[in-house]
Amino acid sequence: MVNHEPVSRAQQHRALGISTLAFTLCFAVWTLFSILGIQIKEDFALSDTQLGLLMATPVLTGSISRLFLGVLTDRFGGRWIFSLLMLATATCVYLLTFANSYPMLLVGALGVGLAGGSFIVGVAYTSTWFEKERQGTALGIFGAGNVGAAVTNFGAPFLMMAMGWKGTAVIYASIMAIMGVAFLLLAKDDPRSAQHTADRLSLSEQLAPLSDMRVWRFSLYYFFVFGAFVALALWLPHYLIEVYGLSLAAAGIVAALYTIPASLFRILGGWMSDRYGARRVMYWTFLASVLCTFLLSYPPTDYIVKGVHGPVTFSLTMPLVGFILLTMVLGFFMSLGKAAVFKHIPVYYPKNVGVVGGMVGMVGGLGGFFLPLTFGMLNDVIGIWQSCFMLLFVIVTTALLWMHFAIVRIERIEARDRCESTDLPELSSPGSFVLTEWHPEDESFWEATGKRIATRNLWTSIPCLLLAFSVWMVWSVVVAKLPQVGFNYSPNQLFWLAALPGLSGATFRVFYSFMVPIFGGRRFTAISTASLLLPAAWIGFAVQNPETPYLVMAILALLCGFGGGNFASSMANISFFYPKREKGKALAMNAGLGNLGVSVMQFLVPVVISTGAFVAFTGDGQPTVTGGELWLQNAGFVWVPLIALSTVAAWFGMNDIASARASFAEQAVIFKRKHNWLMCVLYTGTFGSFIGFSAAFPLLTKTQFPAIDALQFAFLGPLVGALSRAWSGGLSDRFGGARVTFWSFITMILGVIGVMYFLANKDASFGFYGFFGSFMLLFLATGVGNASTFQMIPSIFRHEVARLMPDLSAEEQLPHAERESAATIGFTSAIAAYGAFFIPKAFGTSIDMTGGVGAALIGFIVFYAACTALTWFFYSRKGAEIRT
Repeated sequence: MVNHEPVSRAQQHRALGISTLAFTLCFAVWTLFSILGIQIKEDFALSDTQLGLLMATPVLTGSISRLFLGVLTDRFGGRWIFSLLMLATATCVYLLTFANSYPMLLVGALGVGLAGGSFIVGVAYTSTWFEKERQGTALGIFGAGNVGAAVTNFGAPFLMMAMGWKGTAVIYASIMAIMGVAFLLLAKDDPRSAQHTADRLSLSEQLAPLSDMRVWRFSLYYFFVFGAFVALALWLPHYLIEVYGLSLAAAGIVAALYTIPASLFRILGGWMSDRYGARRVMYWTFLASVLCTFLLSYPPTDYIVKGVHGPVTFSLTMPLVGFILLTMVLGFFMSLGKAAVFKHIPVYYPKNVGVVGGMVGMVGGLGGFFLPLTFGMLNDVIGIWQSCFMLLFVIVTTALLWMHFAIVRIERIEARDRCESTDLPELSSPGSFVLTEWHPEDESFWEATGKRIATRNLWTSIPCLLLAFSVWMVWSVVVAKLPQVGFNYSPNQLFWLAALPGLSGATFRVFYSFMVPIFGGRRFTAISTASLLLPAAWIGFAVQNPETPYLVMAILALLCGFGGGNFASSMANISFFYPKREKGKALAMNAGLGNLGVSVMQFLVPVVISTGAFVAFTGDGQPTVTGGELWLQNAGFVWVPLIALSTVAAWFGMNDIASARASFAEQAVIFKRKHNWLMCVLYTGTFGSFIGFSAAFPLLTKTQFPAIDALQFAFLGPLVGALSRAWSGGLSDRFGGARVTFWSFITMILGVIGVMYFLANKDASFGFYGFFGSFMLLFLATGVGNASTFQMIPSIFRHEVARLMPDLSAEEQLPHAERESAATIGFTSAIAAYGAFFIPKAFGTSIDMTGGVGAALIGFIVFYAACTALTWFFYSRKGAEIRT
């Protein structure tokens, strides 16, 4: 703790008491839909999936807002932030009563979710009042405000029966507003408030701890101990009513028996963490949770045994009393785990409690968002009520095994160094995976050692990137089949689903561009590849139920953007491994064969969704409107084992380069470089066109040539583009990237003109073939241009760094050039990826406004002409600023 003035026990107790009361009320509001949702479901005729989404939406806002509220609390102190947050939440709860449709309810639920962000504000505020030795206990007491869920589960049913759900919302809004004003008047500024301005850290300094693996490890644990707690607090009333036939009031009381120990015993967890350390507490938590979730996940089953005197029948089922006892035990150990996780944050990050606690809390809160939503989807798809506990069993077992692996490793270190640690260690990269000496420009080093290591990392990276592109673009095929299996979405909604992964993927790339120097290439490649499991598996469940809300499908489309983001980090990582003379070929191989994932997906998905060969693993198919059958879930499930294998391969088969480490501030210098922005334009013209045409080509073909089954050959375009990129990397190394880029744009202009001509004659016998051939020419040119533009970037920054840093020797300039070129490669790929969003939308908008795609194609020609002029003027003409 960093205090500059002594704090009395009375001041500590005052701060702890008022913050705990405020958090209790906020948590009661945050879980309000667990009770109101029961009546709202009847009033608005909602499905289980829609109810799950409504319950989970406040958790989404409360989770995501924690990171930003943590930053604000670190900067401005908790008193004002806490008060304003409660007043804003009260306003949103009141406005909820005016909702008259399901979309309006979702919008209102987003505002109600702000109450969940109060947790990190309170943690940052409360922790500053206590010394390190008592922070665990203090934060345990504060965290017991989770009992607000029990307040809602116990009291809200009676209010709702007396006043209706709208009257109950008004009561909650009034109490929250009163508490917001009271906190502002009665609470005192925290002991560090005077230092917030004097010692204010920059945003990059505040965010710096997020590169620590320890933060993400705590986040994973909190995903279960807190996220699952919130999920069950929301889900249990509905579960108890449907499974055990309880009344609403009785279900609320039983649910309170789970939430009370899951909240109050957090105090005990804080004290135990102070006394015994988090290692033991987390072990107890996970072991007990594994046992409880296993028993709760066993569905009622009837058995028939062939006995000596005939069949013997018996049944196994979980009685209500046993269910209540097991959930109480589960809640008790979850409370211990919640306290254990948050014990460490003010100790390790005293100046960053807000931002670190915000990130941990955000990930945990996201568990509270995704889990109820997934519970509802599992009910709709699997049809077993206990499936929610089956999912929790898988999550906690995975967490326990991962934690045990980490502990075994640190115990070896403790034995070697003869010291004892009461905390789990940071899961850092083992020394064997870190390259402390890396000099690819040294020919003797390269031939003796470097080439072999670089090649291994390249060929491990390629399948990871291929799968990333497959998941990123999977909606381009799925959307074409959704209407056939009963999804009543409009054409505009389908175009949006095809375009949303491009929007999110491009946005993710902005952040992924800077991750490799911060986290390390090996580590981040494995983590980013593993992240693809979420959208891949979730799509497999969602597409099996035609009643899945469109908003859920849109969220899944956005999550597929994880695959798009991977490209930026992958390319930046590979660029560090190769010398300048081979960068063009290496980057072209990584990107070209990675881009092949689009073609692989467009070829493989139509095959796997048409066969029931995997029915034992993925479930029955869905009947189509034409009387056939499709196994559309295979479009997601087919990638899951491949992603898992690639993640393991990346973790154990790749390397981190020690010299490639850099902070965000060191990389952010590229935003001052003119050539970074110029290359963003050029790469948008090449890669943006490739990925945009890949997403739009199947739908465009279907709208312009409805008699043609576009999915039969849609994969050929991305295939041509990907292979031409892989093949032409050496071409750029030989003749110069600028020259190849210039002629690529000229060829693309000719290709677009060809598309326009054959569309104008699409009724002719040669119309489709000419259209198809022109698009193949476009894909070929974009692939060649993709390779050549990336080959240009390292050369450009070698010249730029030498010009801007003439006082440095050539050897000293090299790390700066490598770092800036890697960051630029990632950032340009981020900007270019927006082509996956804008090109499909350009075609759709052009059709809506003009009745055809001609306007969009003319716009492409104008843009390609501008790119041609920029390439010639800055990089290829005689006397150009930088000739590559």
